[in-house]
Amino acid sequence: MKPAPTELGPAASPDAHQGLEPVERLPAGGLPGKPRSLRHRLRLNIRGRSVTLRGLRRPPTGLLRWLLVLGPGLIATSAGNDAGGITTYSLAGARFGYDLIWVMLLLTLGLAVVQEMSARLGAATGRGLLDLIRERFGLGWGMFATASVLLANGGLIVSEFVGIAAAGELFGLSRYLVVPLAAVLLWYLVLFGSYAAVEKIFLGLTLVFFAYPVAAVLAHPDWGAVARGAFIPTLHGDQAYLLMLVGLLGTTITPYMQVFQQSSTVERGVARRHYGPERLDAYFGAFFSNLMSIAMIIATAATLHAAGQFDLSSAADAARALEPAVGAAAKQLFGLGLVGASLLAAAVLPLATAYAVSEMLGAPHSVSLDFRRAPLFFGLFTAMLVLGAALALLPGLPVIEWLLLVQVLNGLLLPVTLLFMLRLANDARLMGPLRNTRRLNIVAWTVFVVITVAVVVMLGSQVWGLLKG
Repeated sequence: MKPAPTELGPAASPDAHQGLEPVERLPAGGLPGKPRSLRHRLRLNIRGRSVTLRGLRRPPTGLLRWLLVLGPGLIATSAGNDAGGITTYSLAGARFGYDLIWVMLLLTLGLAVVQEMSARLGAATGRGLLDLIRERFGLGWGMFATASVLLANGGLIVSEFVGIAAAGELFGLSRYLVVPLAAVLLWYLVLFGSYAAVEKIFLGLTLVFFAYPVAAVLAHPDWGAVARGAFIPTLHGDQAYLLMLVGLLGTTITPYMQVFQQSSTVERGVARRHYGPERLDAYFGAFFSNLMSIAMIIATAATLHAAGQFDLSSAADAARALEPAVGAAAKQLFGLGLVGASLLAAAVLPLATAYAVSEMLGAPHSVSLDFRRAPLFFGLFTAMLVLGAALALLPGLPVIEWLLLVQVLNGLLLPVTLLFMLRLANDARLMGPLRNTRRLNIVAWTVFVVITVAVVVMLGSQVWGLLKG
């Protein structure tokens, strides 16, 4: 007697077509409640470059999800607290006490808006800032913007290696040993590492800044004076105050930070329709870095200014601001923070410069490429490292004066970058639904006008002083 035909065939055994049975026949609990992580991997060789394809994993949730968002925004703004930034904020606290904290609060809002605008430009267009300037305004304006970035970044790269040299001397190490080693280390990390790996290293370096809030609290400042400095604007008409004001503008909102933020957002592959978490990254980076900057001002005001020391002659003087927190280890801790901050900025600055020039010329540019496929990008990065390290080793370089004047130069060039960014961010055809809103425009144009007026007043006071002299 023949077996009765079934849906699976006339003579199918129970296991002949396992996996093809209807879903309703599956036993309860047969499907997993949550997707499992696939830990298998496959290594491929594509055009001479080894690529590892990893299994998909469940997306992170909770706090870890938001921590993984942090990247270009936190790196770019933290790089602003470099050797020149530490020197400028320390000088502000030593010379003027708490009088400039209100400026930093306003700059925090301005920095957050400007950096978020950079990230949004990158996500909306998939292109870097200099690339957009060249296409939107022509080759001439593109060359002008590139020259401005090169001029500003050239001086800053030297200042980072000056900071590394000063940090090495706090540990008793020769600058002729520390500076070349730092340059080779940064070159190797960027040239032979992936973007994800380099980004993690940069983020780790930002941890050194936590020493400053601790020092600010342990220095026992006059909190009433801190509050007055934060919420009651104090203005001075002397040239030293105006020079310091422009220096604060230049070190807090620096052109290379916008270039790096936008290019890194593009390199991350953030699509226009997925833009959102990058806004949090930009805002968090701005508030975190300026909190550290304000802590530096408070710490130096409570130690150096309160003791009657109104100037700095070396890194050791700035290290005194950390003595309330760590005592005799202040030099070592300050040296560690200084070398970490300088290494971060010494890597970000040449990268931002290489991004800017490569974008303007339409050349390949990505940390994930190699020297063969992006020769201009990595050649510029290498040249900037070599030049910055070599100039930092010149004997007799006035360290403190150089670091402050470089920040002033950045302040002078900042309106150029901001004007281009504002024009681009308000272009509806370019930005689509991510163009600037009215509220953002009010804040952004206010920042531009205030910075431009401060630069003009500072230059006018310098010219007036020369004419009177």
